[in-house]
Amino acid sequence: MSPTGTHTGKQGEELAAAYLVAAGFRIVERNYRCRFGEIDIVAEEGGTLVFVEVKSRRTAAYGGPLVAVDARKQGKISRISLHYLTEKNLRHRPARFDVVAVMLLPSGQRIELIRDAFELACG
Repeated sequence: MSPTGTHTGKQGEELAAAYLVAAGFRIVERNYRCRFGEIDIVAEEGGTLVFVEVKSRRTAAYGGPLVAVDARKQGKISRISLHYLTEKNLRHRPARFDVVAVMLLPSGQRIELIRDAFELACG
């Protein structure tokens, strides 16, 4: 990722975390890493663990942020989340996958939360 892309991603994650907290989520962990990859944010809302993928863009030239959360990315996030639940002994907890789409535009930022963005992808 380019330095600009890294900055966009970090800025988007900061905005997403603040947005989630303001919406009543409790941030459990940020940038959880394991051998399968990374989950941007692990949060809790009303007793449900929420694995949050943050996608940030400065332009819609390559499609909006949600375009990047394709089936391959969903599978990767699913593997990481299962590893997290096993490692933390939380497999009994209800969990879901949300996506926070952040557009960083010259006119200002736009943040959209998509709850239950996708189902557990196995395979």
